[in-house]
Amino acid sequence: MRALQFTLAGAAFMLAALIVYALMDGSFTAAGAWLTSEPWGLVTLADLYLGFVLAAILIGLCEPRPVVALLWILPIPFLGNIWTVIWFIIRLPHLRERLARR
Repeated sequence: MRALQFTLAGAAFMLAALIVYALMDGSFTAAGAWLTSEPWGLVTLADLYLGFVLAAILIGLCEPRPVVALLWILPIPFLGNIWTVIWFIIRLPHLRERLARR
């Protein structure tokens, strides 16, 4: 379990580093303009937000308190999958227990 948590943490760190690199070296406005003007850019955005919705559904189903679920779900569109990975790292032991009971 710990190995998976460390792997996820490493992936989140690499994604964060990539975001910092892109912010420092690229133009967010130009990239956004391209994403919204090209078919594959739209596919990329749709895929990203579908992943956000699926993560929100999973969090909503797994968090026992609705307020806590909302506190995890609402930042997802702004913080992206780094936020989702943090939730997974914290909740992996609980998820494993729930899946083992089935």
